[in-house]
Parts: sequence; C-alpha cells; structure tokens
Amino acid sequence: MRIKADTSVCIGAGMCALTVPSVFDQSEDDGTVRLLTADPPAEQEAAVRRALTLCPSGAISADT
Repeated sequence: MRIKADTSVCIGAGMCALTVPSVFDQSEDDGTVRLLTADPPAEQEAAVRRALTLCPSGAISADT
C-alpha cells in the first residue's frame, strides 16, 4: 500500500492523525495532514484504510 496526501484539499480535521498516529501527523503551521510514511507496514493496512474513510475532505488516498 502506498499512501498519498494532498495538503491543498486537507481541512485539518485530524481524523487521520488520531486514527494512525504512526503514519499521519498534522502540520504545526496550519493543521493540514503531514505524511510520516508513504509505505506503512502491512499490519497497519486496516487502520490506514479506516483513516481514509474517516477523512472528511478526501485528502488522503492509497494505491494497493
């Protein structure tokens, strides 16, 4: 799984960072998504997929 984050679409809700803090964080400047790793370990795939569904702006996506 490869994750992409579009900060121009992000509204800073923080659901991704709350769901998988080892993969997502928020910028201290504007609160937008900050991707910590684009290739998370396989054991985090379910949590990352959950974060994708919780993102209200659709700023994060994944290629499988």
